[in-house]
Amino acid sequence: MLETLSLFLGIWLLFLLLAIYYLSQSSDSGVGRFRESVSEHLSAESRAKALLREMLSENQYQQLIKFGYLEVSSPTIDNRVYRIPGSGGLVKVYERGCAIMELCLQPAEPLPDGDVVVMHKLMIEGNEQEYLQKANHFAPGIISLRCQHL
Repeated sequence: MLETLSLFLGIWLLFLLLAIYYLSQSSDSGVGRFRESVSEHLSAESRAKALLREMLSENQYQQLIKFGYLEVSSPTIDNRVYRIPGSGGLVKVYERGCAIMELCLQPAEPLPDGDVVVMHKLMIEGNEQEYLQKANHFAPGIISLRCQHL
């Protein structure tokens, strides 16, 4: 019984090694496409990180790293701050330190997190009213409360 099991495992391992070798040698293989996809993703992430460093002041960048969000003051509404999450999620809006709403605005195509942070920052600073018109508005905490009960 032990010899049969050992023989079966040996044949299975040999087959697995041959399959891995064959896939790695084929230029049109799934492994090759996967490798290219990972390389593209890492390249996009590194470009996004470089853009983020260029677009944020040192204090803003440190805030994003330390707290996981970037606060952008409203250019048109006194005492309003937009809290942009660094790794996805809703933008929280505060007035005089109190949460008043959460906003959802997503790019049409997937982007690295750093690019999304820059997108929100530039849209708020460039045309806050259009940003508010395009975003979906939610009561503060309503989405996170709903998710906790799932």
